[in-house]
Amino acid sequence: MGKSSVVINFPNPSRIYDASRHCVCFWGYDNSREIAFLVDDAMLTKLNPDMGSDEHALLAAFDRNRDRILELARSLYSGGPQNRYTIA
Repeated sequence: MGKSSVVINFPNPSRIYDASRHCVCFWGYDNSREIAFLVDDAMLTKLNPDMGSDEHALLAAFDRNRDRILELARSLYSGGPQNRYTIA
């Protein structure tokens, strides 16, 4: 399957902060397959350098940059057996 034919959708706006991994997690779907995406704290801080680094600030940074982050996720996703991607 070529990368150009792979489609991932993000119908669920849910996201959570995972303090143990220092990232915000969200999910995309390739047909009925759920794919996890993790955006690390450093990436969110780069996108919003003037924000704090607590859970609330990182979730707000994710929300402000959701469209950009989803585009990054689409460009990373290649189909196949991998079910977790990290955006760093």
